[in-house]
Amino acid sequence: MIEVITPENEAEASVMKSILAENGIHAEIRSFHDTAYDGLFQAQYGWGVLRVAEADLDEAKRIIQEWKAASPVELPWEDDVADT
Repeated sequence: MIEVITPENEAEASVMKSILAENGIHAEIRSFHDTAYDGLFQAQYGWGVLRVAEADLDEAKRIIQEWKAASPVELPWEDDVADT
């Protein structure tokens, strides 16, 4: 297994894993959280990593890149809050 991306948090990792699974790519989530050190490694290395088989790496990167490009930069309801 090889690292494909470092997600920002557990929710993003889960979504990406699901999207890859929908496209026939098995992915593993590895969190850097360690309860003994109260998240020290996450502060140094990031939340964790999403890993896929080396044979699926290019396709996984393409799928994740398309998903990120399709994500809205601003959420529609943020404008409503600013106007009030």
